Amino acid sequence: MQQILDSIKNSKTASKPDSANTFLLKNLLSGYFFEPLLSDFRIIFERDPAARNWLEVIFCYPGLHAICLHRLAHWLHQRGVAFFPRLISHLGRFFTGIEIHPGAKIGKGVFIDHGMGVVIGETAIVGDYTLIYQGVTLGGTGKESGKRHPTVGKNVVVGAGAKVLGNIQIGDRVRVGAGSVVLRDVPTDSTVVGIPGRIISRNQGEPLEHGKLPDVEASMIRSLLSRIEQLEQQLQSLSSQKKDEVRQ
Repeated sequence: MQQILDSIKNSKTASKPDSANTFLLKNLLSGYFFEPLLSDFRIIFERDPAARNWLEVIFCYPGLHAICLHRLAHWLHQRGVAFFPRLISHLGRFFTGIEIHPGAKIGKGVFIDHGMGVVIGETAIVGDYTLIYQGVTLGGTGKESGKRHPTVGKNVVVGAGAKVLGNIQIGDRVRVGAGSVVLRDVPTDSTVVGIPGRIISRNQGEPLEHGKLPDVEASMIRSLLSRIEQLEQQLQSLSSQKKDEVRQ
C-alpha cells in the first residue's frame, strides 16, 4: 500500500515540469509565437522588391532577426524575468544594429527595412503592418516616467531618419516623410513632413513617394521672397509717382 502511495506521489511531482513544458508547447501550437512570426516573414515579400527567396530572407534580413529576438525578449519581459530580456535586446542590437526595448509592443507584420540605427523605446507601441526604414527613432523627449514613447497605428510608414518623439498618437495609415521630426499627434490618413513635422495631406491611402514630397521650408522662403519683390515694386512705383509730383 505504501508503495502505491509513493508511486502516486512521485507521479504528481514528476508531472509539474511536464505541465510547464506543455504550457509552452500550447503557446507555440496556438500561434502565440508562430502566427506573428509568419506574418513578419510574409510581409517582407510584399514590401521589399529585393526579396527573392525565403532562404535569403531568413538569413540576410536583420529587420526580421531583430523582430524575432524582440518577440522572445518581450515574452520573457511580460513574465517578469530579470536581466535576460535586456541581454537578448542587447545581443539583437549588436548583431542587427536595431535596438528594441523588451517592453515595447510590436504588432504582427511589422517590417524594419535595412534597419541600421533604428531605436524603439520601452513604452512604444507599433501597430500591425507598419513599415519602418533605417535610422528611425521612436523615443522620448526627456526623463519623464510612465508612458513616454509614441503609439503608432496600423499600416503606418515611417521614412528613413524620421524621429517620432514623446507620448504622442500616430493614427492609422499615416505617412511620415524621411528626416521629419514629429512631436505632436497626427490624425489618421495623414502625411507629415518637416522639422517640426507638419501635416501636408489628409488623403486616405495616399502612397508615400519621397521623391515627390514638398519642401515646406523652401515653399515658405519662396513665398516670402515673392512678397518682398511685390513690396519693392510698390515702393518703386510710389517713389516714381512722388518724383513726378515734385517735377510738376
